[in-house]
Amino acid sequence: MGKSPETWCIVLFSVLASVSAEPTMHGEILSPNYPQAYPNEIKKTWDIEVPEGFGVRLYFTHLDLELSEKCEYDSVQIISGGVEEGRLCGKRASKNANSPIVEEFHIPNNRVQVVFKSDFSNEERFTGFAAYYAAVDVNECTDFTDVPCSHFCNNFIGGYFCSCPPEYFLYEDMRNCGVNCSGNVFTALIGEITSPNYPNSYPENSRCDYQIRLEKGFRVVVTIRREDFDVEPADSEGNCQDSLVFAAKNQQFGPYCGNGFPGPLTIETQSNTLDIVFQTDLTGQRKGWKLRYHGDPIPCPREITADSIWEPEKAKYVFKDVVKISCTEGFEVVEGNVGSAFFYSTCQSNGQWSNSGLQCQPVDCGLPEPIQNGKVDHPEDTLFGSVIHYSCEEPHYYMEHNEHGGEYRCAANGSWVNDELGIELPKCVPVCGVPTKPFKTYQRIFGGSPAEIENFPWQVFFEYPRAGGALIDEYWVLTAAHVVEGNSDPSMYVGSTSVRMEHLNNVQKLTSERVFIHPDWKLGDDLSTRTNFDNDIALVRLKDPVRMGPTVSPICLPGTSPEYDLSEGDLGLISGWGRTERRNIVLNLKGAKLPVTSLEKCQQVKEENPRVRAEDYVFTSNMICAGEKGVDSCQGDSGGAFALRVPNVQDPKFYVAGLVSWGKKCGTYGIYTKVKNYMDWILETMQENSVPGHD
Repeated sequence: MGKSPETWCIVLFSVLASVSAEPTMHGEILSPNYPQAYPNEIKKTWDIEVPEGFGVRLYFTHLDLELSEKCEYDSVQIISGGVEEGRLCGKRASKNANSPIVEEFHIPNNRVQVVFKSDFSNEERFTGFAAYYAAVDVNECTDFTDVPCSHFCNNFIGGYFCSCPPEYFLYEDMRNCGVNCSGNVFTALIGEITSPNYPNSYPENSRCDYQIRLEKGFRVVVTIRREDFDVEPADSEGNCQDSLVFAAKNQQFGPYCGNGFPGPLTIETQSNTLDIVFQTDLTGQRKGWKLRYHGDPIPCPREITADSIWEPEKAKYVFKDVVKISCTEGFEVVEGNVGSAFFYSTCQSNGQWSNSGLQCQPVDCGLPEPIQNGKVDHPEDTLFGSVIHYSCEEPHYYMEHNEHGGEYRCAANGSWVNDELGIELPKCVPVCGVPTKPFKTYQRIFGGSPAEIENFPWQVFFEYPRAGGALIDEYWVLTAAHVVEGNSDPSMYVGSTSVRMEHLNNVQKLTSERVFIHPDWKLGDDLSTRTNFDNDIALVRLKDPVRMGPTVSPICLPGTSPEYDLSEGDLGLISGWGRTERRNIVLNLKGAKLPVTSLEKCQQVKEENPRVRAEDYVFTSNMICAGEKGVDSCQGDSGGAFALRVPNVQDPKFYVAGLVSWGKKCGTYGIYTKVKNYMDWILETMQENSVPGHD
């Protein structure tokens, strides 16, 4: 029969084409032995593949198979994507006179499988089938149920491409569009964030990332009102289709979706950073959401204690707050080696106070200073409020100003303080005028009565010229002016009854630092012819303090009250190593008791020195006359103390009323410098020339 041009073209293709493993644009499929009868019990499969982006047009021009119900005996089966597209059997003839096609399939996939099978008999000699395929363009935008593009689909021969509306972008899958709503960073301490297009519908298939980055020291707090939240609800299993999630360091809040909240939603993070992710799918767009955020300053703990005061005082302290922490009385903060009554602290971004290592602690007064001739008890501690007690080495020293006591308390300023003396340390001064052993005798010193140094512990021995002196303080010796005139560095000893050299080696030797002769003493006269002994008084300041004990202690100075005015008959004690009637040199201490008498008695003594006239001697009110019946001092006793008992004192206590000065004849009446008349000079000299740290 005749064929149309189209038919001739197809025949030509069938001759040239064959099914190949490589995708082809067209091809031919013929049943076995075609156009002869196909064999019995055979099964053959053809895999057709055309290039990607094309579908397959499969059509049959001849079909002659055994007919059976549901094509159970012999059949041609067309399969695509695991789905049977058709099953053919029987005999077909074209219904179109201009076309030989008896059956045709349009398959949108680029792969098709054709399976031919026959049963055990082909008695009628069925000739099988002839089929052809060709790659045809597929309109992916319309030919499929599932639209390949989320927005705009654009078809072209062999494929398609997707495009997006303005302000959208195409994802890497090249099919889906989304809104570019990521990368927004918010650093202000307060702000507002909304979903894209709010309150209009938010975009589908989008992921929006927002970052809140606040200064360290603030934590992010987010608030959303119920009416400001409208997101696609969750599915039947509770999974959010569109979701809003908050993430802050180790915290996550959400996902949230649905038609609002039961009430206002407040998210309090513990971080200064917050990431917000809004994820949407392809369907179910709503108006979205609006949130407000602010930075809540990190709080610092309120750590006020009983020993500190915080200014300003607040119920809550937060980041950047500065407080002045003052220590209460008796407490201080120590930084290095420096103590202070206060310090400043700042609430830091980590919620901790700066200078957190500093604390108010009790003031430490440290170990108390020692005092000379005394001691201090060792306190259990030296902190504020502790109490210590000073005491003196009794019985040879006593505490000056004892009415204030020796109790000191550790004060808030870090000093040991006494209620009356303040920070001034107590002074242990020698007990004056109290002999270790009382002296009892009426023998005159001139020829006199043996004594022990314990009877006269204030007695000072001047080696050259041989003379005496009175110890009145641990740094001062009182003597006669004529003893030290011309001798600025006298050699002196205390504490020994004997003045033998072997004994003096074992007692205290006194070293002078300076000699002070009364300014009204007349200098330069020959002692052997001197007739004016007025103002015969001097002081010697020592380099080192005298150590007091049973054999050494000072004699008291006289007071200036009328009680210290002398009357005839008052008994006093004298001591020394001066000449006696039997010896010119005496090595052991002698002592005597003698009365005060009138100055006229001394004036009436006959002068034995032929070189001096009796009427030339000067007698003044600065002199005391004492002695009777041969009781007297003599050469070598000069400068020694004429000691009288302190008035109105029950226990024996002596003061230096006079100093051995001169006399016309030993064994009669002697002249003594009246010490009371010189008290102003004595005290002034001692004060102006005191040893540093010692009055």
